[in-house]
Amino acid sequence: MLRLARSATFFAFAAGILAGAPALAQTPPTEAAKGLTVSVTHAQRRDMSETLLVTGSLLPREEIQVGPEIEGYRLVEILAEVGDKVEKGQVLARLSRDMLDVQLAQNTANAAKAKATIAQQRANIDQMLAQEAEATSAVERTRQLRKTGVASQEALDERERAVKVAAAQVAAARETLLASEADAKFVDAQRAEIELRLKRTDVKAPEAGVVLSRDARIGAIVLSTRGEPLFRIAEGGAVDLDAEVPESIMARMKVGQKVQVTPAGFTSPVDGTVRLISAQLDKATRLGKVKIALADDPRLRPGTYARGVVELGRHEGLSVPLSAVMFDAEGAYVLVVKDGVVAERRVEAGLKNQGRIEILHGVTAGDQVVARAGGFLRDGDHVTAVEALEVNAKDASAKGRAGTVSGAR
Repeated sequence: MLRLARSATFFAFAAGILAGAPALAQTPPTEAAKGLTVSVTHAQRRDMSETLLVTGSLLPREEIQVGPEIEGYRLVEILAEVGDKVEKGQVLARLSRDMLDVQLAQNTANAAKAKATIAQQRANIDQMLAQEAEATSAVERTRQLRKTGVASQEALDERERAVKVAAAQVAAARETLLASEADAKFVDAQRAEIELRLKRTDVKAPEAGVVLSRDARIGAIVLSTRGEPLFRIAEGGAVDLDAEVPESIMARMKVGQKVQVTPAGFTSPVDGTVRLISAQLDKATRLGKVKIALADDPRLRPGTYARGVVELGRHEGLSVPLSAVMFDAEGAYVLVVKDGVVAERRVEAGLKNQGRIEILHGVTAGDQVVARAGGFLRDGDHVTAVEALEVNAKDASAKGRAGTVSGAR
């Protein structure tokens, strides 16, 4: 009978195991189950930021093309090289001025000649005026004598004709003086033109900046109407990141958003700000252009590839480590430990930032969440919870950068 009782007990125990052991689930946890230790962390409220990774090339914000303002002259001197910082009005190159110096000397002689001619014409006018005054006086005397019968009418007529001739000569002299003064003004205008051309033999920087390229060559005859500019200057040395943004994010881009830009070869990012947003997208690529103004840094080189992390938004939210959240066909979930018992919680995930993920719904602040939930834990398991150490800043930063690729929820 005892053997039959033991057999019945064995088969009942085996049947319980095959059926899911409902009887065992109601028994107190064993010492072994209590000994299972897991690392837990608390859901905490932290600042969460939504970011977007963009890539592109560095370009000068405003590129100034510097060319000659006069053409047909030989380039004789170059005073600036690529990479030089230049000020507004600084001479970058000089053109030959030999021919203009000769023209200036000729103009100086013509100006002196015109001045002498004007002086001569004024002296002639003074002489003509004196003759006119003398003829007028002679007419008046002849008229008085004519009244007394001493002078004849013929003499009076002759004196009056002399007055008219003198007046005509004065008028002619004045016209000649006006012509001489006009010639002098023309000579002055020619001199101003020559002096302007002489000034333009100095090729100057219209604005301060950094020289990007130099196509000037000693001995070349410069042409202002065609050909490449002599110099290209980045105005103020300002550099932008010319980035491309997907159309799904373009509506959320705003001028003034902060950007951390890391050009190729840089070990640390450069601060940037969204300066300009394209008004239209490329129909083929479905991407839009965004200009990101970068802080002044002498290491920045236009043409360099760079990537930037744009901060689309920031707010405070409840978050847990990325390792605490798992995903299956139904969505995201975490494992919460309460009174030593594991419970599965369905959650709605939000932003990802610096190795953490925002939990919109499903847990509350202070809940103990399994830090690294593995497949070995199930809902209802009995565990011993141990506080997990915070992830160090370096690892968090690396995870955060990995989590900013999409930038979307």
